[in-house]
Amino acid sequence: MLALLFATLAFSIDAMLPALPEIGAELSPDALNRAQLVLSAFVLGMGVGTFFVGPISDAIGRKVTIAGGFALYIAASVTAHYAGSLELLLAARVIQGIGASAPRVAGVAMLRDLYAGREMARIMSFVMMIFMVVPALAPLVGQTIILFFDWRAIFLVYIGFALIAFGWLWLRQPETLTPDRRRALTPANLISAFREVVGNREVKLYTAAMTLGYGQMFALLSSIQQVFDQTYDRAQSFPLWFAGIAAISATGSFINSAFVMRLGMRRIVILAYIGASALSLVALALSLAGVLGFPAFFVWATSVFFIAGLTFGNLNALAVQKMGHIAGMATSIVTAISTMLATLIAGPVGLLFDGTAGPAILTAVICSILALVLMTRSERF
Repeated sequence: MLALLFATLAFSIDAMLPALPEIGAELSPDALNRAQLVLSAFVLGMGVGTFFVGPISDAIGRKVTIAGGFALYIAASVTAHYAGSLELLLAARVIQGIGASAPRVAGVAMLRDLYAGREMARIMSFVMMIFMVVPALAPLVGQTIILFFDWRAIFLVYIGFALIAFGWLWLRQPETLTPDRRRALTPANLISAFREVVGNREVKLYTAAMTLGYGQMFALLSSIQQVFDQTYDRAQSFPLWFAGIAAISATGSFINSAFVMRLGMRRIVILAYIGASALSLVALALSLAGVLGFPAFFVWATSVFFIAGLTFGNLNALAVQKMGHIAGMATSIVTAISTMLATLIAGPVGLLFDGTAGPAILTAVICSILALVLMTRSERF
């Protein structure tokens, strides 16, 4: 159920990829590249919503917060379906992103209400395993919809997806934040909770490690299509290769769920970043020598996403482990900071693309080693 809630984000982004040429041709024929703003607008809304959803869910409960988010999401989807201009479509996508942030943030807070530590990490691993498969399937779903209908029909599928996810939650999941544990949405409470989260050394350390993990993954995503196209001349088969990467990477979350109770969250993350550092150093050496063939690149790229499956669930659980009384605020801050800072890492890397995977690999080397250093320091906690 939680995986389906999280999948709303990935599905809302990746299912739009095949529609961009048609959106540009219909709504912005003089500037086709503006159609890419449909993706950026959603991410912008998601980032804005992330800051507010957590504290709101701490005050009124998780289910009501998610209900409000889905209501916004559905209303924005209807508006986008009928949008007659690119500007209205972009505005609808921003609101859609704000709505989609509710199930993501309040969903993690709901999980923290019920579980903590290794048990939370184990369940997060199952969630991430399903979540990581969605980006592989979403473009194919979007392409199929366009083939039989048109790009506007994708928003109707979004509505159906949201209704199924929310219906499952509303009918089957009791509220996890009881009234006696809620915090009034007052400036004093917000400031107090914010200071507690950002002042906690463990939260800061694990958020920094998560930022580095997201940073290397986003850096690869920013240029992976160009690498497949310009470096290895595999543009036509890229969707299939990417689906393979996603499918293999999902096993990382499964492996983590199987061993986290026995080995512990920190140990798995440390071992994962040792492996990531070693593989990225080998890939960098091959790239600098000009002998990084496609098989080696594919193995390295898969390892980046595989490491994400081993680490993200654990790092999320570690970051909010002692924040159960303000789980919503903690989740909002951790998610917002790690995502935004990771974007700042990845953005310049995409602009530095030089026809090779070199910049992305170098970023992975730096991020993996720094994350390993941080996790080694975390042992003292």
